Amino acid sequence: MLSRRLLQGIPIVLGILVVNFLLLNATPGDVVDAMVGQMGASDPELVARMKERFGLDQPLLVRLGLYMWNLARLDLGFSAFYNMPVETLILERLAGTALLMLSSIGVALVLGVVSGVAAARRFNTAWDMLIGVAALLFYATPVFWIGLMMLVLFSVHLGILPLGGMSTIAADFGPVEATLDVLWHLILPMTTLSLFFIATYTRLMRSSMLEAYQQDYVRTARAKGVPEGRVAYRHVLRNALLPVVTVVGVQIGALLGGAVVVETVFNWPGLGRLAYDAVLQRDFNLLLGILFVSSVVVVVVNILVDLLYAALDPRIEVG
Repeated sequence: MLSRRLLQGIPIVLGILVVNFLLLNATPGDVVDAMVGQMGASDPELVARMKERFGLDQPLLVRLGLYMWNLARLDLGFSAFYNMPVETLILERLAGTALLMLSSIGVALVLGVVSGVAAARRFNTAWDMLIGVAALLFYATPVFWIGLMMLVLFSVHLGILPLGGMSTIAADFGPVEATLDVLWHLILPMTTLSLFFIATYTRLMRSSMLEAYQQDYVRTARAKGVPEGRVAYRHVLRNALLPVVTVVGVQIGALLGGAVVVETVFNWPGLGRLAYDAVLQRDFNLLLGILFVSSVVVVVVNILVDLLYAALDPRIEVG
């Protein structure tokens, strides 16, 4: 099953790459225009030589063919702006984005599931209303605004958390101190990115739990005298988790998009901030490399979600 799904994911990734390449090259300007604009030069001969050096003088389909051929050899190209291979840049920033995303989605899942279960078990009470209002508030508030307000409150006014970055500059820490320093810098961006997803999973988990409570097997368990806590956690929770697992797979792309905003606000050195800089500099090779890695991550995560589905619901595995 896993090998078959991986093979199915290959044409999806290739299709995404082709669409991204055509869309980016349809936009006005390129990396040479950005570099020339920064240098304040407008010599047509210089521009022509630079375009020839970076292969931008070739027809669009020729450049697409060369890009796909290089990609088949695991060559993501060369970043003209940073003057280094794209894969080197991505590998340098991948750990930062992975840390931010995994911590955010982990916190969001745990708190979202716990809050949704608490709201469903206390349906139509003050706790249910309080959790619902908080979830709706964080769901409707833009991520960048939450990040900016957290910077103003916790970094500027209270001074208890760092303003940005991933570590303290010029600090001579040992391994343990360096790890704690990174985690200290992670608190604000992780919280900002996870709040929206906590709200999403809370609302979804609450509705899934309430729906599961109406099923026949729950009424049967209650009729047999099974304690309410065991009904909730042994019978209802496992089935109510299926929609949440589905949404997690679908929202990985949204999580990557949110990482761009959060990494920019907090100056977090990850792929999101690198993609933002690549857009500003028209460095399409770099941006295509980031989009390729993001596409692969989304496809692989959705495959893993399908496998997790089978683990949560044996009927899917039998089918």
